[in-house]
Amino acid sequence: MRRFTVYDSLSREIRLFVPITPPKVGMFVCGLTPYDEAHLGHGRTAVVFDVVARALARWGYRVFYVQNVTNIDDRLIARGGERGIDPLKLAERHFLAWHLAMETLGVRSVNYYPFATDYLPEILAQVEALVSKGFAYPAEGSVYFDVARFPSYGALSGQRLDAARTGTRIEAEPGKRAPEDFVLWKAARPGEPSWESPWGPGRPGWHIEDTAITGRLLGARYDLHGGGLDLKFPHHEAEIAQAEAATGERPLVNYWMHAGMLQFKGEKMSKSVGNVVSLQGTIGRYGPMVVRFFYLNAHYRSPLDFVEGKSLEEAREAYDRLAQPAGRLAEALARSGPERAGRELPAEVATAATGLPNSLDETLAEDFNSRAAIAGLFGWARTVQEWLPHLDALSGSAISTLEAPFRWGRDVLGLFEATDASAGRERLDPLVRVVLSARTRARERKEFAEADRLRADLLTAGIRLEDRGAETEWHAVREPES
Repeated sequence: MRRFTVYDSLSREIRLFVPITPPKVGMFVCGLTPYDEAHLGHGRTAVVFDVVARALARWGYRVFYVQNVTNIDDRLIARGGERGIDPLKLAERHFLAWHLAMETLGVRSVNYYPFATDYLPEILAQVEALVSKGFAYPAEGSVYFDVARFPSYGALSGQRLDAARTGTRIEAEPGKRAPEDFVLWKAARPGEPSWESPWGPGRPGWHIEDTAITGRLLGARYDLHGGGLDLKFPHHEAEIAQAEAATGERPLVNYWMHAGMLQFKGEKMSKSVGNVVSLQGTIGRYGPMVVRFFYLNAHYRSPLDFVEGKSLEEAREAYDRLAQPAGRLAEALARSGPERAGRELPAEVATAATGLPNSLDETLAEDFNSRAAIAGLFGWARTVQEWLPHLDALSGSAISTLEAPFRWGRDVLGLFEATDASAGRERLDPLVRVVLSARTRARERKEFAEADRLRADLLTAGIRLEDRGAETEWHAVREPES
C-alpha cells in the first residue's frame, strides 16, 4: 500500500493516512438533497472524492465508499408542495437524473447510495440512545440535541458556542431550550410525510440520518469523511456530537476532508442564493471530460471561480491540448496492437514514460494535488508531440509505453475517456433500465407528465428513448442535450 498524506480539517494539519483496519478504508461523503436539478457546484465535490476513491484503490486499499441521499427534508417537502408532487417521488426523480449525470461524468467509485428513509430503524435507535443518555430531550413531539452537554462542540469548525449563538434566529419551536440545539426528530405537521416514533409521528432531522447510516454501514468509527466546506458547520459538527455521544466512542472519523466551494458572481454557487448553473446542461454543452478537467485543474481545498462564457471555454482549450496526444496514442495502439513490430523508443524516453506514473502517484499522494498531477501530464504531452508523426513506424510496445502516463490519467483522474455515442452502453444499460421501469409504472398509472419528465431527464443526460408499441428502446446520442 502506498503511503499518502491528507489535510485533516479537524486537526488542521497535513497528516499521514493510517487506516483503522488496513487495507480496508471506510469512506463517507455527504450526498445530495435532490429537491431540484443538480448544479455545477455539486459536481465538483463528487469528482474530487471520486478521485480520492480511485487513487486509494490504485494504491492497494480496499475502499467502501458510501454517499447518502437525503430524500426527506424541509426543502423537498416545500418543493413537492409547490409542484403538487409527493416529496419522496420528487427526490427519486432528481436522484435518477443525478445518477445519470454522475455516470456520464465518470463518477463510478461510490459503492452505495443509501436513502435516508431506508434507515428509519437506525435513526430512531440513535435518537433513543441520545435521549436515554441525557444528550437529547423531547419537546412537543420533537427531539433536540442538547449542545451544552457536549463540550467539544465547535472543535471542527472553530466555532465557539457563544459565537454560534450570536445572531441566531430562534424559530418557533415549542420546548427548544437553546437556539443552538438542533433537531433530531421533527414532529409531524399536517400534510407532511411522517413515521411513527416513541415521541409521536414525525420525521428525521437533517443531521441524524448521516450518523445512523454510517453507524450501520461503517461502524462507530471509520476512516474518512468528506464533503463541501459549507457543511463543516453546523452539519458536520452535529454529526460528531450526536455520534460520539450516542456510542461513547471517539473520534467518529479519523480524517475529515473538505472541498472548496465553486464560486459564481462572487458567492458560492447555491440554490438558496440563486446563482446556479445546471450540471447536466454544462456537461451537454462542453462534454463530461472538459467539466471534469475544470474541476481537477485546481487543488480540491481551494475555492474555484466560475466565470460564465470564460471558465469552461478555457478549460476546453487546455483539455484539448492534453487530450489530443492521448487520443492519438490510443487510436494508434488500437490499430497496431501491442504485439506489432517496429521501431523502439530511445532508452531515456522509455524510462521517463515508465517512471512517470509512479511520479504522478507521488504527486497525488501529497494531499491529492490533482492540479500538480495535471501539470505533470502536460509536460509529458509536450514530450509526446515529437513522436506523433512517427507512430506508424513505432512498435506496439513503444506506443503502449508512450501512452502509460495517459492511462494513469484515465484510471486515477478519470480523464481521456471516450464519449462517443457507442461508448459505455453496457455500463449504462442497468441504470437506464431502472429509469425505464419507473417510466412504465408512471404510464400505467396514467401519470403522463411524470413519464414525460423522466424521458426529458434521460435526454438531458444523453439518452434518447424510442417507444415501439409496448417496448421502449434507448440510444446514446453523440452529445447530451441541454
